[in-house]
Amino acid sequence: MEESFPRGGTRKTHKSEKAFQQSVEQDNLFDISTEEESTKRKKSQKGPAKTKKLKIEKRENSKSIREKFEILSIESLCEGMRILGCVKEVNELELVVSLPNGLKGFVQVTEICDAYTKKLSEQVAQEEPLKDLARLPELFSPGMLVRCVVSSVGFTEGGKKSVKLSLNPKNVNEVLSAEALKPGMLLTGTVSSLEDHGYLVDIGVGGARAFLPLQKAHEYIRQKNKGAEMKVGHYLNCVIEEVKGNGGVVGLSIGHSEVSTAIATEEQNWTLNNLLPGLVVKAQVQKVTPHGLILNFLSFFTGLVDFMHLDPKKAGTYFSNQTLSHLSDSKNVFNAEAFKPGNTHKCRIIDYSQMDELALLSLRTSVIEAQYLRYHDIKPGALVKGTVLTIKPYGMLVKVGEQIRGLVPPIHLADILIKNPEKKYHIGDEVKCRVLLCDPEAKKLMMTLKKTLIESKLPAITCYADAKPGLQTHGFILRVKDYGCIVKFYNDVQGLVPKHELSAEYVPDPERVFYTGQVVKVAVLNCEPSKERMLLSFKLLGDPKREHTGHSQKKRRAVSVGQLVDVKVLEKTKDGLEVAVLPHNVPAFLPIPHLSDHVANGPLLYHWLQAGDILHRVLCLSQSEGHVLLCRKPALVSTVEGGQDPKSFSEIHPGMLLIGFVKSIKDYGVFVQFPSGLSGLAPKAIMSDKFVTSTSDHFVEGQTVVAKVTNVDEEKQRMLLSLRLSDCGLGDLATTSLLLLSQCLEERQGVRSLMSSRDSVLIQTLAEMIPGMVLDLEVQEVLEDGSVVFSEGPVPGLVLRASRYHRAGQEVEPGQKKKAVILNIDMLKLEVHVSLCHDLVNRKAKKLKKGSEHQAIVQHLEESFAVASLVETGHLAAFSLTSHLNDTFRFDSEKLQVGQGVSLTLKTTEPGVTGFLLAVEGPATKRTVRQTRKDSETVDEDEEADPALVVGAVKKHTLSIGDMVTGTVKSIKPTHVVVTLEDGIIGCIHASHILDDVPVGTSPTAKLKVGKTVTARVIGGRDMKTFKFLPISHPRFIRTIPELSVRPSELEKDGCTALNTHSVSPLEKIKQYQAGQTVICFLKKYNVVKKWLEVEIAPDIRGRIPLLLTSLSFKVLKHPDKKFRIGQALKATVVGPDSSKAFLCLSLIGPHKLEKGEVAMGRVVKVTPKEGLTVSFPFGKMGTVSIFHVSDSYSEMPLEDFIPQKVVRCYVLSATDHVLTLSLRSSRTNPETKSKITDAEINSIQDIQEGQLLRGYVKSVQPHGVLFGLGPSVVGLAQYPHVSQYSPSKKALYNRYLPEGKLLTAKVLSLNRQKNLVELSFLPGDTGKPDVFPASLGLPLLKQEERKMEAEEQEHKGEEEQQKKNQKRKGKKNEEGQEAVRPPGKEKSESQKPQAKKQGKRPRREPASEQEGVKKKQKKAAPSEEDDSGVEVYYREGEEEVEERSVLPKGKPTRPAEVPRLQLSSGFIWDVGLDSLTPALPPRGESSDSEEDDKPQQSTQKSSKKERMLEKQKAEKELSRIEEALMDPGRQPESADDFDRLLLSSPNSSILWLQYMAFHLQATEIEKARAVAERALKTISFREEQEKLNVWVALLNLENMYGSPESLTKVFERAVQYNEPLKVFLHLADIYTKSEKFQEAGELYNRMLKRFRQEKSVWIKYGAFLLRRGQAGASHRVMQRALECLPNKEHVDVITKFAQLEFQLGDAERAKAIFENTLSTYPKRTDVWSVYIDMTIKHGSQKEVRDIFERVIHLSLAPKRMKFFFKRYLDYEKQHGTEKDVQAVKAKALEYVEAKSSVLED
Repeated sequence: MEESFPRGGTRKTHKSEKAFQQSVEQDNLFDISTEEESTKRKKSQKGPAKTKKLKIEKRENSKSIREKFEILSIESLCEGMRILGCVKEVNELELVVSLPNGLKGFVQVTEICDAYTKKLSEQVAQEEPLKDLARLPELFSPGMLVRCVVSSVGFTEGGKKSVKLSLNPKNVNEVLSAEALKPGMLLTGTVSSLEDHGYLVDIGVGGARAFLPLQKAHEYIRQKNKGAEMKVGHYLNCVIEEVKGNGGVVGLSIGHSEVSTAIATEEQNWTLNNLLPGLVVKAQVQKVTPHGLILNFLSFFTGLVDFMHLDPKKAGTYFSNQTLSHLSDSKNVFNAEAFKPGNTHKCRIIDYSQMDELALLSLRTSVIEAQYLRYHDIKPGALVKGTVLTIKPYGMLVKVGEQIRGLVPPIHLADILIKNPEKKYHIGDEVKCRVLLCDPEAKKLMMTLKKTLIESKLPAITCYADAKPGLQTHGFILRVKDYGCIVKFYNDVQGLVPKHELSAEYVPDPERVFYTGQVVKVAVLNCEPSKERMLLSFKLLGDPKREHTGHSQKKRRAVSVGQLVDVKVLEKTKDGLEVAVLPHNVPAFLPIPHLSDHVANGPLLYHWLQAGDILHRVLCLSQSEGHVLLCRKPALVSTVEGGQDPKSFSEIHPGMLLIGFVKSIKDYGVFVQFPSGLSGLAPKAIMSDKFVTSTSDHFVEGQTVVAKVTNVDEEKQRMLLSLRLSDCGLGDLATTSLLLLSQCLEERQGVRSLMSSRDSVLIQTLAEMIPGMVLDLEVQEVLEDGSVVFSEGPVPGLVLRASRYHRAGQEVEPGQKKKAVILNIDMLKLEVHVSLCHDLVNRKAKKLKKGSEHQAIVQHLEESFAVASLVETGHLAAFSLTSHLNDTFRFDSEKLQVGQGVSLTLKTTEPGVTGFLLAVEGPATKRTVRQTRKDSETVDEDEEADPALVVGAVKKHTLSIGDMVTGTVKSIKPTHVVVTLEDGIIGCIHASHILDDVPVGTSPTAKLKVGKTVTARVIGGRDMKTFKFLPISHPRFIRTIPELSVRPSELEKDGCTALNTHSVSPLEKIKQYQAGQTVICFLKKYNVVKKWLEVEIAPDIRGRIPLLLTSLSFKVLKHPDKKFRIGQALKATVVGPDSSKAFLCLSLIGPHKLEKGEVAMGRVVKVTPKEGLTVSFPFGKMGTVSIFHVSDSYSEMPLEDFIPQKVVRCYVLSATDHVLTLSLRSSRTNPETKSKITDAEINSIQDIQEGQLLRGYVKSVQPHGVLFGLGPSVVGLAQYPHVSQYSPSKKALYNRYLPEGKLLTAKVLSLNRQKNLVELSFLPGDTGKPDVFPASLGLPLLKQEERKMEAEEQEHKGEEEQQKKNQKRKGKKNEEGQEAVRPPGKEKSESQKPQAKKQGKRPRREPASEQEGVKKKQKKAAPSEEDDSGVEVYYREGEEEVEERSVLPKGKPTRPAEVPRLQLSSGFIWDVGLDSLTPALPPRGESSDSEEDDKPQQSTQKSSKKERMLEKQKAEKELSRIEEALMDPGRQPESADDFDRLLLSSPNSSILWLQYMAFHLQATEIEKARAVAERALKTISFREEQEKLNVWVALLNLENMYGSPESLTKVFERAVQYNEPLKVFLHLADIYTKSEKFQEAGELYNRMLKRFRQEKSVWIKYGAFLLRRGQAGASHRVMQRALECLPNKEHVDVITKFAQLEFQLGDAERAKAIFENTLSTYPKRTDVWSVYIDMTIKHGSQKEVRDIFERVIHLSLAPKRMKFFFKRYLDYEKQHGTEKDVQAVKAKALEYVEAKSSVLED
């Protein structure tokens, strides 16, 4: 069988390696077969493979025999050697391979094969496991024979040699070539990929592809691989079946029979170079020596079989020239004599070599005596000795044996935690440890050094089975929780010590008593090994404390679960009452929640019960370890008495109703426990009929509930419960409601009797007070929130209060006497709630009928009941807020409010001891809402109606607008007067309707006195619900409050103004006021939070005056309340409507225009060091102040007095940009004070004279000098010779002594106005100031000549540099400059402007527009001198800002070259546009003393730091934060109010509406989200169709997710009416598809096909939908139907669209067929060709793409079209082809052009 080597790797087979070794009959890897053949094979394996000692016979005699039989040792291994090995261990990332003669090697996971390595790197890249990547343990198993190559022999850290091997077929078989492969050869390979009909196998032979057909692999997969298909990297032994194409393609087989009989033959042409380990050969024995056999095989080769690889029966003896490492402890102790045949030795097996099938022994005494050799030998709980290796933060490493190390975690270094272990343990110390955990597989050993654990004589627990109840042992605390301690033992065994087992005394807070790591002695209570659960106790059973329990134990047993007992209160603890069960005084515990069925009454009873009180009929809930838990809930007590409490799971059936209490609350539901101790879970879904967001909102621990059993699992002893009201009904709601109420009031009555037994007079008085009693009280004070506190009268400490509502709008003064009625007594806070309401104090005596229905008003709310007053009589009635024990949760909308109307059915007609009538509330639909203003348009957030108006609002009147009425003044408010008309009707006169002309500063309302009679005219009627004025025609007009006027002018004339804001929106009203108009307004209040004054201009028009617009005086701004009185008339200027358009914005300091030359107050927002300030003004305007404009006198720290929120007075220098340029110099803000100007403003080079001394700030230190800022836009250069008289050697000194922002004085040495250069000097000789470097540095002086030379050198460089700087800033001159430049003559005539040309002042050109500014930025070419009109624009490079532009008048038209240019400072960075920097006023020479008040600038700077601190603290920080947050444009809305505010400004933005909906959905407020959607649909303008559609789609989505199919259908039908139906249908179909409701989607598409059959988009969408669902056949049918329904002109489009869909979602071959079919009919449709090409590029092969291009470029199309296709072909080849391909396309294009042109010529 002449077979050449198979080429390509074979697949790795799991156990097929065996085949190598076995002869046909025998299939056992570990048995050396005695058969000749197997031995021979082995020999060849060993021989050639290993040591390549295939010596040819001629040379054999020259070497001594012994040398020849040298056993393979690690020294003789070299890289590239091929060896047969046997897999010993398989780890995740490497294989350990046993090599011949006891050697070992390692194969890394990347050395299996290339395909496997590629898969691994893919997995690493995508960071998640690949499905088809097998782990090493799946690919290899111990005992497999493998052919390996030594890839390297290295050294480990310990200096031992380690052998790295590779199994990669590429390396193993690299000695073979494709031509050398012959059938019959036995090769190894690995599976590189899985194909349809078989496997591609990598055999590592270049140029050969090996294929293993499925049928050949069938038997192997079934037997060896348990039927699983082979994965990439599977290792195989394979036999070459056939070789085609000179080794190009190789067919393989891996059948067991073929592999095991494959023998290497001479026909296979093996050579010395390519002989492989693992081949089976036939051989003849040539010679037998004591050390092995010499064989001859394959006729040319000689091989050796050493004694270790002979059949054991024929093996020889060992020879002594080689000392193995394990013969003795060290080389010099070795005694060769001791090893003679027949001697016996004591030895220890240390390993087994699979390859040699020999045990490896050691005679070293250290090994024989070693306690542990492997991790497997160490058992948890064992004591071991070791030496300390290192101490690390994660613990201490201890060496236990040769190869064994253990870790002692920090917590286990001692009985207590030690901070510095290195002080106690030193490296090399011997330590005795106990093993906590040993995991041999992971080689992980954990130990403890805790002395108590090491020395413990108690039995150690190493598995749950060891833990027998009663066993006592030592453990350590792993965690301390509030429910107890978790104690851990050995081998990860742990148990729980519950809270009640922690100590004989109750431990309320275990975390304070115990600590993690503490060693404890515990007793096992019980253990469930199957569940790995163990309960422990710290209360050891043999404790002396328990000794005396002989008789008390018996007593304890006297209390059994379910028994009713009487108990005596012993003491109160944090969680409940410690009690003694009578008569034997057995201790027990009664938790607070178990005192009552009513959650609120538990704490109340707990508060008033005292030690010594006796409670009757208390139920024993549980008893464990002498710990008795009691319950006093009446509902549970009556259940147990009536015997309705099931005792075991067998008695419980689904559908039963049980009464229990909430044991614990989890996110997923609540656990309910029943009196007998059984418990069940009520999952979140069936906990309530309402939507449950958070379980803890619905129930509290200990609460009594009724539960319905929904399902029972008796085996697991579990049950599921429903707490829904609909499931757990207890009969008639009214009855239960009444029962709950009477029970609750009875318990409160019980509390009263407890209170009356106390000594305190106060408590006894409270106990005697009953709701409904009328008291005479004296007012003590009226609080800010409007509530009234009454003085205690005879009893000290008694607190009585009436809330703002219960004050009932009455004017009360301290000291006044009032009658009040008691509503309720708060027995915890010891307060009495009273009401001054007239109706309640004066009750009507009227006979009431039981069962009659009455309207009532809620007066007071408790947790479980409410108190209401009957409208007819004023009697107080109590009604329960719940009608069921489980009915605890209310949405905000369902909660009752004080003042709300309810309908009650009376159940008793006389108030009993409780003082209340008992009643039941009627249906919630009969509730009426308390009238409060809700309309955000007209009402401010914190405003409430005048109670005097609210009370009178009930009466009807018959007045109409224009009627004259008389009445008496009832009360006077700041901005209105309340009048009582005849019939008790209440009217209102606004401050603006009292006088015709109001003197500013007076309060018109003060003209009227209480009790005075007035005649007035009705001018309107205000609706109390909406606070709008209604027209007289409105049906509710008769219920409005008449608005009156007593203006003389109004009273005279017949016609009068009629107020009506009902139909006119406030916006319209406000539009009547123009900006700049002055109005009289009346101050309502100062809003501290928002920092504005709230004013009213007319009854229906309100305004706001921002604080900064109230005055220019700092004094007023500091204390606005001193300057402005409430109710005062102010004269204000209209600025405009505010952002919500509901108010007018006003100013008291004239129009707020912020134009150039204006003075205004602003607030510092940001302080930028070394640059200046950012200031904000009302309405969002911002401005910047340069450090040169902070003060008239520069200082070292110009900005130190400024902090954010400081108020400053600013002068606007320029307002050309969106950011203003400001000055704070008092010469600008207070010019009349004529204060002294130390540092004049410098705005251009024109303002500088040579020789002048100027102050300024250092800008930066440059290589040639120091750049020095003289003004906001002027910079000069001081060259180094002029900086200092010293010459420092280190340039760093300049940076140190001339930091940016340092204030210096400089002398101007020279000016070059053409080049914009200013040269400065800082030398003491020039400035008269000290040198910039202190003399103390001792620097060398600069000599005079050096100075000159240096100056000349640097002059040139410095000039260039300064010029470059200025040049950089030049933008392109722009044409409009000329219009902006005023002719000089004109300027002089405008003498009132202080801008005369001689002072170098230059008018500013207005920027044409922002866009233009941007354009200019891009052109940076410097203008040529000739056409320079004197207009220059500078652009500062590298700073994101609008450039500064500055314009010069042509002063001397004759010499254009001399026009000076403005020099810009370098590196001044503002957050704002530089446009804003303007030249300022010229310096004024004179100065004079200034008046006090006109110097606000100075005065603020003088204010002491203390004052400043105090100011800051006053609410400033908080308020400013709120203001800034609201001003911030990037702020995300966080509340419904935020959204409403945003929506006022952009009502048509669907995005905002959708965010608002999402905001509600996040809070699971579905109804609110729906309401928002409906509001959106009403609000968005009808022209915005797309915006409206977006909202409809969102609503459909909402209904789909949260609604029912019916609600979705309703919304859909409405959407179809209001929008284009097709769009709505398509959107709904998408919604269904996305939410995987495929059936509904399918039905919807069918509806669409009927309704829109002429729309091709519907057909295409449906086709795509079907393809995505994998229904290709249906999709094809849809295409056919579409072609039948649609007109012919649409056919091609539809066909191509379907073909595209086929490509993307279906069968690419079918798609091609459709395209080909279409193109054969319409060959000239270039659009179809183009789509076809696109699709093929995306989904096809390169060949297919090229074929299509070839066809297209041979079509006869218009040249323009052909050009398009050629271009595409060229682009494609450039991207995917070679240079040759690109040239070929170009050639074809040329050919086409020539052909065309020749046709044209013809």
